[in-house]
Amino acid sequence: MNALLDESYRFVLTFLHTITDVLPIAIIIFSFQLFVIRRKIANLKQVLIGFFYVVLGLALFLQGLEDALFPIGQMMADQLTDPDFIRRSSYPMTEAASTIIPAVDFHWSDYFWVYIFAFTIGFSTTIAEPSLLAVAIKANEVSGGTIGVWGLRIAVAIGVAFGISLGSWRIITGIPLHWFIISGYIIVVIQTFFSPKLIIPLAYDSGGVTTSTVTVPIVAALGIGLAAKVPGRSELLDGFGLIAFASLFPIISVLAYAQLSQWYGHRKKTTSKQNKHDQSSKRDH
Repeated sequence: MNALLDESYRFVLTFLHTITDVLPIAIIIFSFQLFVIRRKIANLKQVLIGFFYVVLGLALFLQGLEDALFPIGQMMADQLTDPDFIRRSSYPMTEAASTIIPAVDFHWSDYFWVYIFAFTIGFSTTIAEPSLLAVAIKANEVSGGTIGVWGLRIAVAIGVAFGISLGSWRIITGIPLHWFIISGYIIVVIQTFFSPKLIIPLAYDSGGVTTSTVTVPIVAALGIGLAAKVPGRSELLDGFGLIAFASLFPIISVLAYAQLSQWYGHRKKTTSKQNKHDQSSKRDH
């Protein structure tokens, strides 16, 4: 009973904090509508009910983050970097012999389960991102079906998965973050010159929509958890930065997807012309 009351009290506090966070947005929108555009708000009752749903949904989501997603990310980082688990998975020998190897002597390759988990959780959380789904559907509508919904989602998810895996490897090895970010954006700039112009803005936006409601909590908890458990790492210096990887690499993957699609389309068109030319030559003979 006490646990239920505590949970209810925490939710009420979260709900009130959410109201204070959303209130400035509502004030700005209503002020522009009434004093700048100078028109009445259509369907005011429906809009107010919608705002209530937004506040309630955000409060429930934040409560869920606190109770589930953050602890899950932390728990997985703790378990996958546990020295006993690494010894069992990387050094399949007797228990007495495996305990001789101290955690500070682990090679970065001994953390292979961390990279696998980072890749799979990055891919799955990105596929589940509501914001990415919304952007993919809108891009499909605007492009007249040229940009596929699933094609874009999978391209972005692969970029996030690879980025989080690489970011986890960076935390474990201790390589400075800025070298990865600088190198990544150099690749983006080079890709931009060779990518179809219509896809470039969408690719850049794809880096932003991935760092949203589902992905960020687990990724942030994973990064901080890794930095806390890996010997010689700082939670402040090394724990943050995974979200930067999750924002950067989808841009690279979507641009690469567009370049491959353009190359495949050009190749298919060239092959079709060549086949028609060959058939025409055979008729002449």
